[in-house]
Amino acid sequence: MFNKLYQKSLTLAAHKSSKIYLAIVSFIESSFFPIPPDVMIVPMIIAKKNDYLKIFLIATLFSTLGGVLGYFIGSYFLDLGMNIVGFYNYEDKVLNFKDSLTSGNGFYVWLATLFLAGFTPLPFKVFTITSGMIDFNFLMFILICLFSRGLRFFIVSYLSFKLGDTFNNFMQTRAAMWFAILGMLIVLIFSLIYFIIK
Repeated sequence: MFNKLYQKSLTLAAHKSSKIYLAIVSFIESSFFPIPPDVMIVPMIIAKKNDYLKIFLIATLFSTLGGVLGYFIGSYFLDLGMNIVGFYNYEDKVLNFKDSLTSGNGFYVWLATLFLAGFTPLPFKVFTITSGMIDFNFLMFILICLFSRGLRFFIVSYLSFKLGDTFNNFMQTRAAMWFAILGMLIVLIFSLIYFIIK
């Protein structure tokens, strides 16, 4: 199933209405869809290099709006939210998160977790839904979605613009590892800045 959805996403990237399809994929990926927008972003930018900023903005904006949908699913449709979370085998992890967030540092723990989920290959929809379940600060939620998704999609867009097929080949083989390491490095940098300022 995942391979069919992946191939369909690649096909949509070559469509004349690819920007509309990118908006749709970006939106639904943040609340339930398993294929990330990056699959479409890279070939779209290689085909239309001058549009790389527009493509980055579409993915960021609609991914954030999709995150808001995920948040409201978690807030108002708990059973549906848990079914989506269960599909990605994150039920136990979500329950453990909910327990740990009752501690004094729970807000900051979830802040860092949500950022990491928005930037890395972790299933972002699980964390948008969980944010609604735990009634995480809504304004902060939107800001983190915009920042983490925007940073991720900008890097993908810019490197696709600069490196073309070389980056495309790299993303097809090492994307998960690259995003995971980069995401952890960014969280580490922010943690160090926080402790220095504090």
